[in-house]
Amino acid sequence: MLDEARKRVISLQARMRDENIRKAVFTDESSIAYLAGFWGYLGIEFGRPTMLVVDAEDAPIIITPLMESEMVNAMTWVQDIRVWEDMGQRTWGRELAGALGENPAEIWLEKGTIPAIVRNHLDETYAGVPLRDITPLMGAMRVIKTPFEIGIMKQAGQIAGAMMTAAHDSLAEGAHEYESALAVIEAGSRKAASFLTDKGWERFVSPMIHNLQILQSGGDASMVHRRASVRAYEKFDPVYFCFCNMAQFKQYKLGFDRMFHIGDVRDKDREVQLAAIEAQQAAIAAIRPGVLAEDVAAAANEVYRARGYETGYRTGRSIGVAYLEAPELKAGDKTVLQPGMTFAVDGGISVDGVTAGRIGDSIVVTPTGADYITQYPREILLGQG
Repeated sequence: MLDEARKRVISLQARMRDENIRKAVFTDESSIAYLAGFWGYLGIEFGRPTMLVVDAEDAPIIITPLMESEMVNAMTWVQDIRVWEDMGQRTWGRELAGALGENPAEIWLEKGTIPAIVRNHLDETYAGVPLRDITPLMGAMRVIKTPFEIGIMKQAGQIAGAMMTAAHDSLAEGAHEYESALAVIEAGSRKAASFLTDKGWERFVSPMIHNLQILQSGGDASMVHRRASVRAYEKFDPVYFCFCNMAQFKQYKLGFDRMFHIGDVRDKDREVQLAAIEAQQAAIAAIRPGVLAEDVAAAANEVYRARGYETGYRTGRSIGVAYLEAPELKAGDKTVLQPGMTFAVDGGISVDGVTAGRIGDSIVVTPTGADYITQYPREILLGQG
């Protein structure tokens, strides 16, 4: 992992020189993990910024809270680590000023994700200095995944498969939504642990699956992104699991969704779910190098129209170290697909207050089409009645 991160910084520096960019400040956890190989578990939510400053010519600099510095030193390949403290004169602002140098002509940063505390500091301290967005340049680097990255994502896919199996096994009339969520967390954590050792860099990688489980059941199945509750399952209930904020490993995040039905499936629920599956499969069948991202969405939308449904969903999004990356599989995105791109590809229909049909998988674009990263049956799925 650390060798890969070092190579990425070298590649980034070359791109920065090509664009005449002197320095860039990275504050997003996914970008820091991608370039420096480390991440923390508290972060900016506690008012403690961590930053990576990349110079086009010189070695990169990490700025981190003192209390995090021991772990950072052990996790990263970056040699120049500068610490700051919550009290006294040793502030992160001073460390950042030292890393940026005197009178910077411009500062490049991630405009869409920079924490307010850092942005406000830059606005006040460097008034009049242009703040430029480094995000498109970083996005261009991350859009094509290396074999190393795809290997990690396939491990994440196996973890996600174990999670979905546990979700399926938890379903029974009278069981509760939160019990399914607990089963998912345990199964995913055990599978993730099987890929890890307690040696070297990997000893800092937690196998624990976390975040609130997205789960909707019964009449609430159409409520996108509802969380698991104490509701008990009833016969014929549709039950939807989304792992898009949970199926991740070594910072690589997948998309993975399935819909189940308790005991049996009503005709309307079957109709909606089969339409969602058909739309997703049409989209995946359209994926191959040279196709435009919006054409993949168009293939799914044609199925929705033929089946008499409308959808406001995009058909898919690029996946990687961030929850949302470019490009997206939606109308207006004219990105040309290339081998090595990775996407979450969805089928989704909501009938408000009645039911829903949903399915989602992660795939990698190959020279001839697409390969699945996630695996689970793509059909009507039943839980115990």
